Amino acid sequence: MKKGLLARMVISPVVLLLASAMAAAQVPALTLSSPKGDVALERLEREVARLSRNSGGIVGVTAIHIETGRRVSLNGTQRFPMASTYKVPIAVQLLARVDKGEVKLDQMVEIKQTDLHPGSGTLTDLFNKPGLALSVRNLLELMLLISDNSATDVTLRLAGGADAVTAKMRTLGIEGINVSGSTAEMIATWIGAKLPPEEKWTPEVFDKAFDDVTPDEQKAATKKFDADPRNTSTPDGMADLLVKIHRKELHKADTAELLLDILRRCRTGNARLKGVLPADTIVAHKTGTIGGTTNDVGIITLPDNAGHIAIAAFVKSSEKEIAARERAIAEIARAVHDFFLFHPK
Repeated sequence: MKKGLLARMVISPVVLLLASAMAAAQVPALTLSSPKGDVALERLEREVARLSRNSGGIVGVTAIHIETGRRVSLNGTQRFPMASTYKVPIAVQLLARVDKGEVKLDQMVEIKQTDLHPGSGTLTDLFNKPGLALSVRNLLELMLLISDNSATDVTLRLAGGADAVTAKMRTLGIEGINVSGSTAEMIATWIGAKLPPEEKWTPEVFDKAFDDVTPDEQKAATKKFDADPRNTSTPDGMADLLVKIHRKELHKADTAELLLDILRRCRTGNARLKGVLPADTIVAHKTGTIGGTTNDVGIITLPDNAGHIAIAAFVKSSEKEIAARERAIAEIARAVHDFFLFHPK
């Protein structure tokens, strides 16, 4: 793998400077949506808005106290790039197919050279020779636990493709989530690379396509990325999906618990939603990062039987390092956690 690929997959100073200019030009007025007359929730929304400024970009947050339905929202209807948080709706659709008997968790899937895609490439790095086969459950866990993109794109195919995932969201009454393609296509769009037909994809093909992009082409592509409606979600839409996942409304009981169990074991993003929560707090979550975007979405379990919070936190067009964005998400999550713990309805 050429060094140019990994350098461009992660945040670079060029992208940060570009994101800074974009943020200065594009940050809209904040949209808050607490119920009128709920003075405490209005105060929480103002605090979320204040903390969001530390991210250096545009922030969208929706948090719902699941047991009471109380919610707080900042830019809740605005679209944000999902990055790898889009793996949650993919998992929902795949497991729906499992429940129907169309796919089996122990079904073995051959991993071909054309399945080895860029980004979080555990499969690409470790198994770059023919002969690998993994179970559907293995692929699901690689996608959600460590955000492996090769496993994700195979899982997306098993789920029936991007259109099937988006259609599933619509049948659930969720309008805010659009899944529009593979992680390989998402990354290529962000970089501005032109990919050959999918049947010709290999790690070497990706390297060449990405390395052929000029700095000006990448700058133009990055500028367009945050406005692209593909593979985006509103904070409201993602939070509503998380509520359904927590309530186990989407799958058979064992399947629903499997999804929650994997999300609780997520190994990425410890500095985001979990960053400043009490050390023993249970958080079932999924992170996402690309360019100026840093996200974390999940379900926080409050102590002392105080309930659960579904929270979607998105940052786009940020001018700051990832650590600063993560800190903003962490502080927002702590403010929401403490509010719903100490201000029950």
